[in-house]
Amino acid sequence: MNITAAMVKDLRDSTGAGMMDAKKALTETDGDMEAAVDWLRTKGLAKAAKKADRVAAEGLVGVAVSGGRGVAVEVNSETDFVAKNADFQTLVRGLTTSALKASDIDALRSMDMGGKTGADQVLDAVALIGENITLRRMASIEGDSVASYIHTAAADGLGRIGVLVAVKGTDNGIAKQIAMHVAATSPMALSEAEMDQSVIERELAVQTSKALEENAASAKPKREAVIQNNIIPGRMKKFLSEVTLLNQQFVINPDITVGQAAKDAGVEVVGFVRLAVGEGIEKKAEDFAAEVASMVKG
Repeated sequence: MNITAAMVKDLRDSTGAGMMDAKKALTETDGDMEAAVDWLRTKGLAKAAKKADRVAAEGLVGVAVSGGRGVAVEVNSETDFVAKNADFQTLVRGLTTSALKASDIDALRSMDMGGKTGADQVLDAVALIGENITLRRMASIEGDSVASYIHTAAADGLGRIGVLVAVKGTDNGIAKQIAMHVAATSPMALSEAEMDQSVIERELAVQTSKALEENAASAKPKREAVIQNNIIPGRMKKFLSEVTLLNQQFVINPDITVGQAAKDAGVEVVGFVRLAVGEGIEKKAEDFAAEVASMVKG
């Protein structure tokens, strides 16, 4: 496969690896970007790739809570200016409030909102505001109590990151603190039991290959015994402590885990939702200089 300069740049941007290392990784993996990231990590040349670093979109996330149910809704726009638009904020707030009575995003799109469906409300906003607007995601959560948190708020209940945390038991404010923690750390799952097994297997493969590289000088039987008995279990435990909410160090008190903080407060965290504007949407990189040059050429 032909390895292009753009592919090398994308890999460098997402991993921080050098140009030659990035090119070699792509060559070794036949241009497979994900496999190239793992190759670089195996060689100790990159940190785990964060997909969020490579994506962008604009708009707002809205959150709402009623009783023991909370909802988060993401509505996207073309530019960040729209997030400050009063009509757009009214649209997102209305959709979020309606979502409290919707089972999923399809139900929200078809729900009657003052004589018009949610989908029609979005179309009206497109005509009014003049940008492409999409109702992209909805997530809900339930518990004895649900706390919400908005990070980088544009208005009450609206912002760039929306978090919901549900707990079992009587909440004394700890759920809101944990929601703030989730906004900051973006855990992959609540606990190890809820982790995607393919993610765990991929990390195990990377750490095993990396350990073999680091201990290449040792005799094979000794090397494999050291890796399996000492290195890999420790690294996997560290990985899981970094990506699962209950095992993360609590940002408000790093001496304890989130799970311990909840237990000390007399509650059990049963779930969380975190929506950030633009997650997973590949936004076309714009070369402003090239655009101006093309306009000059006419």
